[in-house]
Amino acid sequence: MSKQKPSISKAEGSAQEGDNYAIGDSIPGADERTKVSGDPIYADDFDKENMLHGKVVRSTEPSARIVDVDTSAAKEQEGVVSVLTAEDVPNNESVTNIVGQPADVGLLQANHVVLADDVVRYFGEPIALIAAESRQIAKEAADLVDVTYEQVDGVYDPEEAMTEDAPEVHGENNVIARWKLREGDIDEGFEKADVIVENEYETPFQEHAHLEPESGVGWLDDDDVLNLRVATQVIEQYREIAEMLDMPESKVRIRGTIMGGGFGGKEDLNVEPFIALLVSDTERPVKLTYDRDEMFFGRHKRSPFTLKFKHGATEDGKLTAMEAEVISDSGAYVYLSPWILLYACYHSTGPYKIPNVSVDAYSALTNNTPGSAYRSFGSMEVTVGVEQQMDALARELDMDPLEFRGKNYFSQGDETATGRELESVVPLEETQEKAMDALGQQAEGDDDTLVGRGLASSWQSYGRMCYLHDMSSAWVSLEKDGSAVIRSGIPDLGGGQRESLRQITAEELGIPVEDIHVNNSDTQSTPLGGTVTATRGLYMSGNAAKKAAGQVREDVLDRAAKMLAVDVDRLTIRDQSVMTGDGEASIELPEVVQECHSEGNPLQGFHTFRAPTADAVTDEILDGKIFPDFTFSSQAAEVEVDVNTGKVTVTKLACAHDVGTAINPARVEGQIEGGAVQGLGYALLEDYQLDEGVPLTRNLADYPLPCSDDMPDLSSIVVESGTGIGPYGAKGIGEPAITATPGAISNAITDAIGSRITDLPADPETVYKAMNRSDD
Repeated sequence: MSKQKPSISKAEGSAQEGDNYAIGDSIPGADERTKVSGDPIYADDFDKENMLHGKVVRSTEPSARIVDVDTSAAKEQEGVVSVLTAEDVPNNESVTNIVGQPADVGLLQANHVVLADDVVRYFGEPIALIAAESRQIAKEAADLVDVTYEQVDGVYDPEEAMTEDAPEVHGENNVIARWKLREGDIDEGFEKADVIVENEYETPFQEHAHLEPESGVGWLDDDDVLNLRVATQVIEQYREIAEMLDMPESKVRIRGTIMGGGFGGKEDLNVEPFIALLVSDTERPVKLTYDRDEMFFGRHKRSPFTLKFKHGATEDGKLTAMEAEVISDSGAYVYLSPWILLYACYHSTGPYKIPNVSVDAYSALTNNTPGSAYRSFGSMEVTVGVEQQMDALARELDMDPLEFRGKNYFSQGDETATGRELESVVPLEETQEKAMDALGQQAEGDDDTLVGRGLASSWQSYGRMCYLHDMSSAWVSLEKDGSAVIRSGIPDLGGGQRESLRQITAEELGIPVEDIHVNNSDTQSTPLGGTVTATRGLYMSGNAAKKAAGQVREDVLDRAAKMLAVDVDRLTIRDQSVMTGDGEASIELPEVVQECHSEGNPLQGFHTFRAPTADAVTDEILDGKIFPDFTFSSQAAEVEVDVNTGKVTVTKLACAHDVGTAINPARVEGQIEGGAVQGLGYALLEDYQLDEGVPLTRNLADYPLPCSDDMPDLSSIVVESGTGIGPYGAKGIGEPAITATPGAISNAITDAIGSRITDLPADPETVYKAMNRSDD
C-alpha cells in the first residue's frame, strides 16, 4: 500500500512562533499499542458484582397489531429476575422533533416507542425485556415470550409509500420530509443545453458491521444515580433516559468507553434505554450486549436511495442545468431521515457550478428496517449518481471526463445553489491531478480481463447544521509539575478524537504529548463536548480545547515575563521551558506554574466554542448558510473485470483530500484508508436484502465485507490548504473519506466494460449482465 503526503501550505495562526511544536506530527496515540495487543477494555468487558444479563424480545413480523404478549412462561423460568413490556415503561412514547423543519412539510412528529405496545412496524422491533442470572437463561426466557399478532398490510417501497392509497405506517402522511433546491430557470437551462443525460440510480441499505456490537453495563450507585457505561457516540442522551424513566437528568450518568467502531451505528439510542429500565426495575447491575444476528435485524442501517438525475451541458462542456428527484427510504421510524435527506438535497449538485437547478427530495416511511446515521449520510449516496452523470455527459460530448469536470468545478467565492458563498480554498483541480497521477501507468488487459479507470470528485460539509447552534466545551489545567489534564465530553470513536486534543494542548502549552492526559466522555465529570457525528469532533472540541489551553498559556507567559523581566511578546514555551526567541533568557515551566499556584492562580482554562449560526430552516426550499464549511476531494480508481464471471477487482485506489491542516498525518491517512475501503465494500460487495420487510441478511456469512484480499494499492494523498475553520485551519476527514469512493469505482467499471452500472452493489452477476448489453 503506497502513501503520499504532498503539502500545499501550512496553516496560519499557530500559537507558537516559527515551526509547529506538535501539530503536523504523526505522534502515536496512547491507545494504539493496546488495541494491537487486544488489551483495551470495551463495553462488554465491564463487569459488576451481582450482575444480571439482559435480552431483548423482538418482533417476528414487519407490520402487525399486537393482540397479546404472554410473558408467564418466561417469568417462571428459573434464574429470570425481570420481564418488562411497554406497560412497565414510565414514558414509553417519546417524540422526536426535527428542529427547524418547516411546519407544512410532512409528518414532523412521529411517535418513537421504547417497547412496542399496540403495533409493530418493522421486523425486529423491541417488544419485551428480560433480565436473568446468565446470558443463556435470558436468551432461553426470551424464546418463551409468546406474542400473538394480527397481520396488517405493510408498505415496503418508498415510492409506493408516497401514494395516496398506501398503507399508513404512522399517520396520514408517509412522507416525513421534503426539501428542495431552486436556482435560476430550469427550462431555460435545458433549452441552452446541446446534450442532455438522464439516468436513474439505486443505492442500497448498508449494515454498519462494526466489529464491536452494541453493548453496555448499568448500575445504581450509593446516591441512587443511574450509571450507564456504554459504547456510544452521544453521551448527551442521558437526558432521553431520564425522560423515559421520569427521573431528574442529574440522576443519570453516561460514561463512554473505547469503541470498536461505530460509523453512525452508535449514534442513536440502542442498548441504553433497555439497560436503564432493567436496572431501575431490579436495582441490580445489568449488562446487555447484542449478538451479531440482532445487529443485523434489530437496529438501523444506511438508508437506500432512488436518484433520478437529468443534466444538460453545452458542446464546449459547460453545465447549464440539473434537475433531480431524490427519494430515501426512512424505514419504520423517523430517526435522522429528515437530516439525511437535507444533506442529500444540499449536496446533490456535486462540487459544480450549475446556473439552473431544480431538486425535489423526499423521505418516506415504510415497514422496512429503519434507516439512520451512517458515515457521510446523504452526501455519499447522491455523489454516486452525480459523478456517474459527469462521466456520462463527457462521453456524450466526446470529452475527457477530467477536463469536463475542470470546466465546472466550484472555485473559492462561488455560490452554492442556496446562495451561500464558498469562503475557503476549493482545491478540486489539484486533488483531481494528484489522484490521477498517483495511479501511475495503467495496466493492460487481456482476453479474460478488462481494465478501466474512473474518477469522482466530491464536496462534504463538516460540522452540524448552522441552525442547531452547536457548541462544545473543554477544560484544561496545568499541573505543578508541568503536566496537563484535558477534560472534554467528546467520545472517541476510534478516529483519534482524544489524541487530537492532546496534540492541540501540547502545541499551545509547549509540553510533550505524553505529559498530557485526557479525561473524556463522562456526563458528570467532563464538560459536554457534543456528539461524535457530522465530522464535528476535531472542529468543535478541538477549537474548544485550543481556546482553553490558550487561556492557560497566556497566564503562564504573563507570569514568566515578570519573573524574567522581559516583554511577554518575546516569550514562547518549548519542552517544559519558557524562553525568549533568541534563547537569551529562559525558565523551567514547572517553576512558573508553581509561582502561579502560590499566587492563587490554579492555571485552569475553560472555554465553550460556539459554531457559526444561522436562522432556522423555515421553508422547504433550502436557502442560505446551512453548513459552516466544506472540504473537497477527488478519488481515482483502476479496476480489472473478469469477462468470464463479472467479478470486479479494484487494483489501485488514490484518494486526495483537502484536510485544511493535518493535526496528525498518520491518523488522517488512517481515516482516508478506512473510509475508502468501506466505500469499496459499499460499491462492490455489501447487499442487505429484505423480502417484504423481512431481513434475509442475518449475519456476516451472508454479508461480505472487504478483507485483505480485496485491498487495492491505496494511495492516501493529504492536501493542506490551511483554510478550514477547525483549529490551525483544519478541516474534517472522518466522513469525506468515503464520499467519492463508490462513484470513482462505478466510473472505472463503466470505462472497463462500456456499460453503466446504475444499481449498487456492482456484484459479479450485475456486472456480467451489464457487459452483455450496450448503453444508448
